Amino acid sequence: MGITVIKRKRGVSTLHLLLLLLHFLSSSAIFSGKLVVGLNYTKHTRRVGSLRLSRIQRHLEKINKPPVFTIESPDGDVIDCVHKRKQPALDHPLLKNHKIQRHPPERPKSKTLKREEENGSNNTTREGMVAWQTWHQKGERCPKGTVPIRRSTVDDVLRAKSLYDFGKKQVKTPLIKNGGGRQINAPDVVSGNGHEHAIAYTGASQEVYGAKATINVWDPSIEEVNEFSLSQIWVLSGSFDGSDLNSIEAGWQVSPELYGDSRPRLFTYWTSDSYQATGCYNLLCSGFIQTNSKIAIGAAISPVSSLSGSQFDITILIWKDPKLGNWWMSFGESTLVGYWPAELFTHLDDGATMVEWGGEVVNSRANNRHTTTQMGSGQFAEQGFGKASYFRNLEVVDSDNSLTSAKGISTLAENVNCYDIKSFSNGAWGTYFYYGGPGYNPKCP
Repeated sequence: MGITVIKRKRGVSTLHLLLLLLHFLSSSAIFSGKLVVGLNYTKHTRRVGSLRLSRIQRHLEKINKPPVFTIESPDGDVIDCVHKRKQPALDHPLLKNHKIQRHPPERPKSKTLKREEENGSNNTTREGMVAWQTWHQKGERCPKGTVPIRRSTVDDVLRAKSLYDFGKKQVKTPLIKNGGGRQINAPDVVSGNGHEHAIAYTGASQEVYGAKATINVWDPSIEEVNEFSLSQIWVLSGSFDGSDLNSIEAGWQVSPELYGDSRPRLFTYWTSDSYQATGCYNLLCSGFIQTNSKIAIGAAISPVSSLSGSQFDITILIWKDPKLGNWWMSFGESTLVGYWPAELFTHLDDGATMVEWGGEVVNSRANNRHTTTQMGSGQFAEQGFGKASYFRNLEVVDSDNSLTSAKGISTLAENVNCYDIKSFSNGAWGTYFYYGGPGYNPKCP
């Protein structure tokens, strides 16, 4: 098994900064006031001064930890294999005395599977094939004792609104309505101001300790560099109309601003204060502790689904360790990725009060009309398997650390002419739904 080794230079000199600036100018990273991010995505930006470039480089030195070695992915990503005790998570002030959990948590037991076996249910519904990650294609892996971290670059930071905003969701005010639209007890605080959803969610009075789903993977088109399309699980607690919402999130996302391309990528997010100051995407700030050497958060997922062709999906499970209280994430059926330490949260240290599954897009209305950014496959829910995107086998974790099929879910789409959702249930897929849409169309102006 061959491994590409790249030595990294530490420290920043004036000459180094000048060379970096010359490199970006010569490679058209900055040209005539535009930042070129690939695949015809462009965004206007200020020219980069030496002081700003120095601040960016110092920030990158903090989050790009010295690797044991580095792997070049076929898609252009650079994956650093960092010793697990040197990863960014442990820089968090609340984790100064945190010891990485050595023993894996007790996985939730599946009551749903047992019940289906007893009822003699057979799988008559079509299945998707398992998607994995692009950087695995050449056979490279990070060694035991290290964790793979996608390296952030100056270009990545320059695409963000500012260095402070890099890796963070835009702060939004809640959109609370009575009758139609988003209800006061409905999903997450990042609503309105261009954020549109097609989601399923549990009742606000239900206490849960995790959630699971298998998520269909697509590569939706994105119209503007500052828009995104994602499909994820939210695990929430706290008030939706206040400043103390705790949220743990994971799924796949296409975000040209964050990653510089239109590939679907595995992502995570967390916040303990309604996305105001805490938390970030992936490992772009301290907090999430990775324990796995095979999964790189923020790396591209492949293969992806195609219309009327092969369907690919990923399975994500998030649950609270009943012994230590940390919130763990699993990818696939059994691969532990890592965990959000209990110390990071206020409300989620007791459990979650709501779970959401579904899609979200940002509609910037840059051309004075609804965006053409797609959700899921870009097809409406009624198109069904092979065309519409799906979430299947929706489950929640109960107080006994058992997985049960999500019952009595509600669904929500702010504008069904742009993106919609339809839920169903059967023996093979349990509770499931199709969702998505094209955005702009004659009924969605």
